[in-house]
Amino acid sequence: MELIRSLHNLRQHHRKCVATIGNFDGIHLGHRAIISQLKEIASEHDLPTTIIIFEPQPQEYFSPENAPSRLTRLREKIEELERLDVDRLICLRFNSELASLSPRDFVERLLIEGLEIRHLVVGDDFRFGKNRQGDYATLEKMADEFGYELEHTNTCTFEGERISSTRIRQALANDDLILARELLGREYAISGRVVHGDKRGKSLGFPTANMELHRLHSPVAGIYVTRVHVTLDHGGGQGIVESNYPAVTSIGTRPMFDGEGMRLETHILDFDETLYTKHIRVVFLKKLRPEEKFSNVDDLIKAIETDIENARLYFAKNSLITENNLGTD
Repeated sequence: MELIRSLHNLRQHHRKCVATIGNFDGIHLGHRAIISQLKEIASEHDLPTTIIIFEPQPQEYFSPENAPSRLTRLREKIEELERLDVDRLICLRFNSELASLSPRDFVERLLIEGLEIRHLVVGDDFRFGKNRQGDYATLEKMADEFGYELEHTNTCTFEGERISSTRIRQALANDDLILARELLGREYAISGRVVHGDKRGKSLGFPTANMELHRLHSPVAGIYVTRVHVTLDHGGGQGIVESNYPAVTSIGTRPMFDGEGMRLETHILDFDETLYTKHIRVVFLKKLRPEEKFSNVDDLIKAIETDIENARLYFAKNSLITENNLGTD
């Protein structure tokens, strides 16, 4: 998949395509239905597929404090879209210049002059341009003038309701990881690079792999049973080995230690390798409890021990513990 950053990087060979526009937060089953529709049209007309997204997402630009939590950050979107064999991903920086474009200027500059689109696939609730003045009807009026075909996105539902990023956020807020999995088509996960923390977990006897969330708001918070995917180079002729490990993960502000900002901390069971700078993927399986501020450190340690025991019981019951004999820093 080719990643194109900004309008200035569009070239002649990017013209003539089948395109769709949206946040694609989560790359859920509804998004996958749109991509399938996009690929079907592209195959019929022998054209490349193009997805257009914005960073930051428009709501994050206009009202960061009130913007919805991110299901996926940009890197995670790119990884998922690559798996779905999308030809091109155009990531436009959403700024004052883009926000001030009239609907007509948006269509002319991006869709016609930049991409010379042949087919555009969007939902009938799609809004664009300055003050969200443009809508599906606007695109219909311009279709004949500019020579592109306009298609409704296929509606994808689960149990009679439309699948959406909002519905997934609500499922996660309700600790309904099973529903979130059904809507996503996979278990909810957060990926990122392991960074240095304050070593507090290690001092308590529970070393953790720490990750910055790179989100304004987190869709999950509390203590979870998780599975951690790690790629390690073991050397000695073993080469690159990709494995997954049972773990307990905390997402929160660390109230016991007056922490600031949300952070993800994962204690991988029976694991003793250093993961600094490694890229890991944390898969959420079950919510154990909310984050708490205990009266003393001993109570915190007891709670962590209980979390680990509950995680072991979960994995034993679900036959998910692997044969890996590995613990973190």
